[in-house]
Amino acid sequence: MGSRLASIAVASALFMEFVDSTVLSTALPTLSVAFGTDPIHLKLALTSYILALAVLAPASGWVADRFGPKRVFMLAMVVFLAGSVLCGFSRTLPQLVMFRTLQGLGGALMTPVGRLIVVSSAPRERLVSALSWFTMPALLGPLLGPPLAGVILGVADWPWIFFINVPVGLLGMAAVARFVPLLRQPDPGPFDWRGFVLAVVSITLLIGAAETVGIGLVPPLLQLGVLLVAVVATVLYVLHTRRVARPVLDLGLFKVATFRASTVGGGLVRMGLGATPFLLPLLFQVGLGWGPLEAGLVTIGTSLGALSCKPVAPLIIRRAGFRSTLIGSNLASAVLTAVPALFRPSTPIPVIFVALVIGGFMRSLQFTATNAVAYADISSERMSSASTMAVVTQQLGLAMGISFGALMLHVARGKGDLPLTPDRFVLPFVAIAVVSSLAGPLFRRLPASAGSRIGGRAEA
Repeated sequence: MGSRLASIAVASALFMEFVDSTVLSTALPTLSVAFGTDPIHLKLALTSYILALAVLAPASGWVADRFGPKRVFMLAMVVFLAGSVLCGFSRTLPQLVMFRTLQGLGGALMTPVGRLIVVSSAPRERLVSALSWFTMPALLGPLLGPPLAGVILGVADWPWIFFINVPVGLLGMAAVARFVPLLRQPDPGPFDWRGFVLAVVSITLLIGAAETVGIGLVPPLLQLGVLLVAVVATVLYVLHTRRVARPVLDLGLFKVATFRASTVGGGLVRMGLGATPFLLPLLFQVGLGWGPLEAGLVTIGTSLGALSCKPVAPLIIRRAGFRSTLIGSNLASAVLTAVPALFRPSTPIPVIFVALVIGGFMRSLQFTATNAVAYADISSERMSSASTMAVVTQQLGLAMGISFGALMLHVARGKGDLPLTPDRFVLPFVAIAVVSSLAGPLFRRLPASAGSRIGGRAEA
């Protein structure tokens, strides 16, 4: 019971973070008018947050072990709330990007440390159930975020999409203070400063190169130089990990088959997940001409489908096993990710809604299995490192997904900034679906008994 209360308390705090992301995605067309900029360029408001999260996340495991997960989690929430308030006072796109980065610094500690609290306090045999509660904000946030954004933009100005975080965050902090125990973590040893710098350079430049490719903001020669430096930093980091006992990002975790499939395969799937919240509001509000509230109400179909999957996901995994669940849900999710490419003004709204519900169900099943199987064969001493690595790869996947989706939309739009008509969205949705499907071969390489110790079906 204690582990469930801790999971729910952490989930209630993270709820604020996921509501914020989905509210902002729905408000992108409104913000483009407020700041006088192209809607595609507003992807910077999304990727700046993810970049900050991915950059600081490598240090989160060490910080949590050194100062205690509960204390670090509470501090992260304070930083996130401060960034939210400052975002509401932004008056230019650069200001919004800067304060979204501050939010990301708080989120960089909230997500991995919250996951660490859950996996450290839950018994092995109940890990799937505990992580199911932990991922609930990722379902309820997108469920409530779009209609909430529509209501806020209908009765108030856009800054209130950020100010609404304050009461939600304070309630979450109260729940964490009451129900999350003070966990004792092993001594993390000295911090790997050299590895941290190399990891930060690599992650920052990789996302920066992906952010600017193909849209004419940066000269091609400079883009190539940035990419080369990123590759060099990555190689140097790999060499560095061979000389230190406790690197800031433990690459040795990728030797574990279940962890490798979860992080690498899950990263490919998250490219589709990252691009979809960016593309759908633009398709509905710009391509189809809907209002924010109408678009928000239809978009909650994805979250309703995901929410309906939660009670049955552990049962499906127990019956089919992790391997079969991952393979089947990946194929179905990839197909359903491409479905919005077919949406036109003549498409009945109930058909769109049902398609989003089914897509949300399959995506939720896939991520429940992916998140849990990552820890199936990880020892308790490496849980902190595994949680950190999982969050970094997830955020890289999300950031790359937004950049890739925006690039495909830019390519489909053609020269001269043509209007974003529905047919311009065919290439982006099909492309991200193809990338998501590339995780399938990685899942097929798992043994049939993968994850049997944490609730999956054992090999016959």
